[in-house]
Amino acid sequence: MKVFADTSGLFAFMVVNDLMYVRARENFRYFAERQARLMTSSLVLVETTALLQRRIGMEAVHDFNRSIVPLMDVVWADSQWHERAMRRLFLLNRRDVSLVDCLSFEIMECHDIECAFTFDRHFEEQGFRIATFHAS
Repeated sequence: MKVFADTSGLFAFMVVNDLMYVRARENFRYFAERQARLMTSSLVLVETTALLQRRIGMEAVHDFNRSIVPLMDVVWADSQWHERAMRRLFLLNRRDVSLVDCLSFEIMECHDIECAFTFDRHFEEQGFRIATFHAS
């Protein structure tokens, strides 16, 4: 099973008082039990790090970088990925869908990933499934 890890899922998993923490923890446990291959982008890492740093603090950034990042395959955004994401952003022509989201959608399509570890409904709007698994 391949799953794309988005900022909203990763942030919720790292922050105990986040409203989605319990669901994020259950999903992460489900992925681990089934040895799911988690993939993300370098832009998601930047976005998640910035949120953790600003809202929680540097210790959370250290924990994320030390404990979670090594568990994921990271697609590093180069000029080709950037161009693809920008093309999609302009095609969608919406203020509420970010460049980071567009890169995520492009990566998911390119790597045949149907499921996202996210709480962002834009993934469903683009035809992907949002992880709603519960550990057994």
